[in-house]
Amino acid sequence: MSIVHVPDIPVALSTSSAYPETCAAAFGLAERLGYDAMEVMVWSDPLTQEAGALKTLVEHHGIPVVSIHAPTLLISQRVWGNDPWDKVDRSIELALELGARTVVVHPPFRWQKEYAAGFTDGIALRENDTGIELAVENMYPWRARRRDRSREMEAYLPHWDPVTQPYDHVTLDLSHTATARSDAMAMAEALGPRLTHVHLADGLGSNLDEHLVPGRGGQPCGEFLERLADTGFTGSVVVEVSTRKVSPEQREVDLAEALAFARLHLATVPVME
Repeated sequence: MSIVHVPDIPVALSTSSAYPETCAAAFGLAERLGYDAMEVMVWSDPLTQEAGALKTLVEHHGIPVVSIHAPTLLISQRVWGNDPWDKVDRSIELALELGARTVVVHPPFRWQKEYAAGFTDGIALRENDTGIELAVENMYPWRARRRDRSREMEAYLPHWDPVTQPYDHVTLDLSHTATARSDAMAMAEALGPRLTHVHLADGLGSNLDEHLVPGRGGQPCGEFLERLADTGFTGSVVVEVSTRKVSPEQREVDLAEALAFARLHLATVPVME
């Protein structure tokens, strides 16, 4: 006889998945659809930057914040000034105030040479001092949007691939593995317990970072989630998909589908002798 076991892995919704709707709208969507938690992407929406406002949303909707995504993207370069370490430190403060255990950060861009030179040590020092997991996210090489698709630019330092870097905590994003044309399963195996946070999305391997609903691209999203369940993963799975070009009605359908996909594949069926 076999029994279905559903591991205690929270499925969270990134506020970015509701864009161009607001952070407040994202919380409302998460409550209606039955998500377990939220990841707050810090950007120009003032609510994403204020602990007091976010605490009000948490209390009103009954959904905790498990992670903060630091404003280290190209589109958020002007949020909280120009100092990248100040952005990280303020994200840590926000996480501490909200009781979130993880801050997601991107590796430095190549032109941020001073930041990049001290990045690995700075990450380790802040983790030690605050107890917050700074989960560095896998990225991808930038490719020319021309007929010659072999041209690549290494846009990140020390590297876009965190596997060979000395980070204690890593975020693995399945849209980014598609864009990088990386093997997501091999990366998970190589990272082992350093894999502590997941951005669930999909992609078809184009030069664009697509963030498709899981199951609509070419990534092994289902197999990847099943591996998490089988290996005792203790982090969070965050749905981070793009819905900016769809109607509000379709956005809700897409986010419901993503949640159902995650819960289905996180349920494991152990063999009983």
